[in-house]
Amino acid sequence: MILLYVLFYVSFFILFYNYIGYGILLYILIKIRRLIKRPRETQSAFEPAVTILIAAYNEEEHIREKIANTLALEYPADKCHFIFVTDGSTDGTMDIIRQEPRIQLLHIPDRKGKTAAINRAMPFVQTPIVIFCDANTMLNTAAIRNIVKHYADEKTGGVAGEKKVISKEKGDAASTEGIYWKYESFLKKLDAELYSVVGAAGELFSIRTALFQPVEEDVVLDDFIISLRINQKGYRIAYAPDAYAMEEPSFSIEEEHKRKVRISAGGFQSIVMLKALLNFFKYPVLSFQYISHRVLRWTLCPLSMPILFISNLLIVVATGSLFYSTVLAAQMIFYTVAFIGYQQAKQHIKSKFFYIPFYFVFMNAAVYQGFSRYLQKKQSAAWDKSKRSKTVTV
Repeated sequence: MILLYVLFYVSFFILFYNYIGYGILLYILIKIRRLIKRPRETQSAFEPAVTILIAAYNEEEHIREKIANTLALEYPADKCHFIFVTDGSTDGTMDIIRQEPRIQLLHIPDRKGKTAAINRAMPFVQTPIVIFCDANTMLNTAAIRNIVKHYADEKTGGVAGEKKVISKEKGDAASTEGIYWKYESFLKKLDAELYSVVGAAGELFSIRTALFQPVEEDVVLDDFIISLRINQKGYRIAYAPDAYAMEEPSFSIEEEHKRKVRISAGGFQSIVMLKALLNFFKYPVLSFQYISHRVLRWTLCPLSMPILFISNLLIVVATGSLFYSTVLAAQMIFYTVAFIGYQQAKQHIKSKFFYIPFYFVFMNAAVYQGFSRYLQKKQSAAWDKSKRSKTVTV
């Protein structure tokens, strides 16, 4: 029985800490930090030359809108350069880009994935700052200015932008995928104020060009690896919530599942590649953030969910305790609501009451398949882009 109680409370603590407790702890630490040290300041007048680097694969449907959005960004024209990489594309993406003389196009017929495309394009970057963004996301017009102002601090090696998931049908109405990113954005804000964002998202992030090192071509999460290796060099990744990339939610739950499994497989790959970051003695603050925010979510949290349920069930069977029976009932209701959310998601309906529990379970379940793909080395670095679509939100 003692083992059951240990499993119950340890698994509960891991889940609570990773999804709620870590944010609370960060908030407390930041309050203490503000009493000791003044918040970092940015300089809005700081205007270094920048390069916008976009890797696009068969984006004929979106590329005209992306080009117009990119060229409309507010920044001095003589300080802003544009590079589009279309390696392996077989549609009309390259022909559309060639029509715009302000854009430097890099294209080869071979497709080796986004990581290889970035590695090939970086030697063409001649500016001190490079900004990466996806071909199917649109940026706010002030994005460049809001990113580069953070580089006035010499210890800033990179800047993570914001990702916003929107629905074109209802303007700013976000799906539950968007709710998840709002929560992630909140944690990023806290992480950045304490020390550094822990891994940038590829939709929009930037680095000091001199800090880039080529990434292994089999890497799945290139943005994650690039940004954390800059951390390893002693630089922080700042956060710019006022520089954001907008995209629509996934077309279907199957598309979102494919994306989550890929991220999970890449997460396990990243943990192995960045194993040095598990050393608290070498990276005390960064290791604390990295393990709390990322490692636990990709490892112990998905494992803790079934352990919590099974240990709870066995305790109730053995003792009949009212307290543990209540907790078990709460878990059963949670999973029932999640199952209803799953049924709705298959019909392209996202009711927040049902979908939020489902998305939580779905996100953790995808880790198991991602782990299997990582062990079997079945996850390719070349990614078939997810379909994005309008979704009914109720």
